Amino acid sequence: MNLSKLEVTYLPLMEYGAAWELQKQAVQAIDAGTASERLILVQHPPTYTIGSQNHPEHLLLSGEQLKKQGIALFEIDRGGDITYHGPGQLVGYPLLKLGENGKVDLHGYLRRLESVIIAYLEGYGITGTRKQGYTGVWVGDEKICAIGVKFNKCKFRRGFVTSHGFAFNVSAGIGQSGFAGIIPCGIAEYGVTSLAECTGRSFSVETVASELLPYFLQQFPYEAVAGAVSSAE
Repeated sequence: MNLSKLEVTYLPLMEYGAAWELQKQAVQAIDAGTASERLILVQHPPTYTIGSQNHPEHLLLSGEQLKKQGIALFEIDRGGDITYHGPGQLVGYPLLKLGENGKVDLHGYLRRLESVIIAYLEGYGITGTRKQGYTGVWVGDEKICAIGVKFNKCKFRRGFVTSHGFAFNVSAGIGQSGFAGIIPCGIAEYGVTSLAECTGRSFSVETVASELLPYFLQQFPYEAVAGAVSSAE
């Protein structure tokens, strides 16, 4: 079976606004047929993003406090509520074509993203689960991976191109750092955790990105090729 190519790029650190613009450009190019589908794996500087549910009251810091702590804030076009991105977290942006054959299962796409993380955690002996009524992956009552996406309706073909994606907590202490300034995803009754805290081990985000890719390709069968970020991006 001939698989479509998936350009996979790992970026050690990229400012959130630049990464968002990169996604928009890639979505347009994929829709127009001038670029391959992509998976961008990246870390961001400390950033809060507010999704389309738009509950600014779930941000617990003032503008002055954000500036003092060096945390950027973006209101963006993905689904979901507020979340945190920062060093020690692997953020994945799958930019994929869905529904070209007229069949599209948007909820199924979210479940497959969750399955990537659940299968990866299982490899470390960690039981990752779904929690009814919520999107994302949990270990017990603590969220380890947030998921929020946008389905961009195509202009030049049938279906959609996905953007935004998942944020997988890798390093210890994330819950006591950036997440402390928000009500993550608007869920006050549950906390957050990380791969390091669940295993008692330290991990580099780049290593996790490399390890995670085969699990992604199990759920989304592509031929992975190294992607590049041009100077314009």
